[in-house]
Amino acid sequence: MNKRILVILGHPAQDSLCGALAQAYVKGAEAAGHEVRSLALGSLRFDPILHEGYNCIQPLEPDLLAAQEAITWAQHLVFVYPIWWGSIPALLKGFFDRVLLPGFAFRFRKDSLMADGLLVGRSAHLLVTLDTPPWYYRWVYRMPGHQQMRRTILGFCGIRPVTVTNFGPVKTASPRTRERWLARAFAYGASA
Repeated sequence: MNKRILVILGHPAQDSLCGALAQAYVKGAEAAGHEVRSLALGSLRFDPILHEGYNCIQPLEPDLLAAQEAITWAQHLVFVYPIWWGSIPALLKGFFDRVLLPGFAFRFRKDSLMADGLLVGRSAHLLVTLDTPPWYYRWVYRMPGHQQMRRTILGFCGIRPVTVTNFGPVKTASPRTRERWLARAFAYGASA
């Protein structure tokens, strides 16, 4: 069955390894007949800072309104980003702060701290690059960035299941290894 897939590049640079992985995924998904849209956060024009917190919601810039529309349209979300300082890049976090708003991505229950996710019916795949060896990130650091994405961001908004694929360590990866990673990203897109 063909899906509507949104690929979001969370690395600020499109010419990065993350950018190449995102492009490979898109090519694989399109080759399989899926309908694909892409967002490269580094090319969007928006203020990633919540200047008043959620006390006063800032008006959304046109690029963020288009991003919300694309998220609504999608059945499957793919996020491609690096792990920096154990977590997601600031640009990606700022995007979530601004786009996944109350009333769009979640709704608090009346007189409760519990919330209902409003983006149910969508799944996600995280393609993540690391300089830390993936086993070390998992067993020593306990995957703080993955937990944040799976549970406190996407899961909170009702997006399930969330699959994670690690590519690393990047710093010492040979060109041949990077080519294998790109082939894997293509295959993931083709089998979405």
